[in-house]
Amino acid sequence: MTQDPPKKPPAKPSTPKDDRLKAALKANLARRKAQARARKITDQNTEQNEG
Repeated sequence: MTQDPPKKPPAKPSTPKDDRLKAALKANLARRKAQARARKITDQNTEQNEG
């Protein structure tokens, strides 16, 4: 009547390639966030100078 939820397969051990990709993705995300913050500040300054 009640069913157990399907069990997840055991996690694979991480490989050096996976570790590299994970680090690159994290660095890329951090860089994109920094660029977005800088762009937001620049846009705010431009609006203040124009207005």
